[in-house]
Amino acid sequence: MFIHKHPYKPFIPKQATKLIVGTLPPPRFSTGNLKPDDVNFCYGSRDGQLWRILDQLFDLNLVYENTKYAIDQRKDFLKSQGIGICDMVESALRDKVDASDIGMQDVVLRDLLGQIKVHPKIDTLLFTGGNSKNGPEYFFRKHLKLNGLKLTPINQEVPRIHVFYVKDKNMTRTIRTVSLTAPSGSANRAVGSMPLYKQIKQRNPSFTTFDFRVMQYREFF
Repeated sequence: MFIHKHPYKPFIPKQATKLIVGTLPPPRFSTGNLKPDDVNFCYGSRDGQLWRILDQLFDLNLVYENTKYAIDQRKDFLKSQGIGICDMVESALRDKVDASDIGMQDVVLRDLLGQIKVHPKIDTLLFTGGNSKNGPEYFFRKHLKLNGLKLTPINQEVPRIHVFYVKDKNMTRTIRTVSLTAPSGSANRAVGSMPLYKQIKQRNPSFTTFDFRVMQYREFF
């Protein structure tokens, strides 16, 4: 079996108030077999849309290449906006070497609650996917359950919003979670079936699934 290890440590600026939370990057990021237009950093896959969405939202003029400059662009942006990245999965086993969440076995989770306690300004987790099996919200629910905590629903429409409470020293912190539509091509079919997307598409035939994500992410970033 292929041992799929996360290649990056959590990147959390000291002043971070938000955390982007996914699962694992594609296996080639673990083996180092990157493509020329991959970026050797979180969500750096040439096929992913997260950085393209943020590029459009913040007019970042990002480059998409396997260079230190491309990495530094992204780190500088995250620091300036107080945004961190801490995916849920430290490692997993796979029968098939691909990037599907459903194919992960014997998953080892990261201590995300520990990271939240170390960074007292964090008040929002932005999941890059929902509660389907082996998605980031799914794993986070398991992580909370192991620590005697749970999510409380606030809004059950897409993107779903929950809160949970963390006792930290002499205070209780309220942390919000937002389950965004996954920034990957595999979620395009789900986007296409959403009533809101269909309504906008009917009014504006040039509206794309990428445009839908930009619209959704804008509110939370």
